[in-house]
Amino acid sequence: MACDMLAVMLQRWHEISFLHWSCDPRLVQTRLPRGLEVDAFDGKAWIGLTPFLLAGLRPPLFPQVLGISFPETNLRTYVRGAKGPGIWFFSLDAARLSAVVGARATYGLPYHWADMEVGISAGEVIYFSNRGGRVKTRIRIAKADRIDQLSALEEFLTERYRLYSVLRSGLISAEVKHPPWSLNQARVLELEENLRRAAGLEFPGSDFLVHHSAGVDTRIGLPHGV
Repeated sequence: MACDMLAVMLQRWHEISFLHWSCDPRLVQTRLPRGLEVDAFDGKAWIGLTPFLLAGLRPPLFPQVLGISFPETNLRTYVRGAKGPGIWFFSLDAARLSAVVGARATYGLPYHWADMEVGISAGEVIYFSNRGGRVKTRIRIAKADRIDQLSALEEFLTERYRLYSVLRSGLISAEVKHPPWSLNQARVLELEENLRRAAGLEFPGSDFLVHHSAGVDTRIGLPHGV
């Protein structure tokens, strides 16, 4: 992608898994702020749960070795706003308190500190999160074959280059730049989570998809009012 954006943060999203549930767009729209609409695919809204290891978080010009790394898990959906398609986060759990405080203050993102771990082996990834003993996640993913050509739905769910948030009562957005995703098929071996329930987003009878990626290097831009 073109690199004309002024980046203020560099990071790598490492060993990331994508779990997605479909639902009625009307159920999601009521949880969005004014100025955003559900971005539906074939009439369905999608809720994404994305655990990963955030690695090498640092400002531009800092060497990666000086960056900080920590587990993170995001709960998100897909939206359209005045700046185009993007992501709306219902919650972001992270194991680094300084990152939680900083992201809340500068981007208005609903970060929470949590006790988290990521275990990585050749064929599996295990994610664990415990937010205050109330909101917990344990996910074990088996990696499978690489997907040579992403489907239209897979591109819709992953190729997103903007985030939206609310900061001091105003809608903002920021660009997110990274190479196109290289995705693998994946299989859920264990899944225990109440993140969706905590956000009021656990809907019965929904479709379920899972993918995995080794990760991408990412550049985050400044937030701007919408």
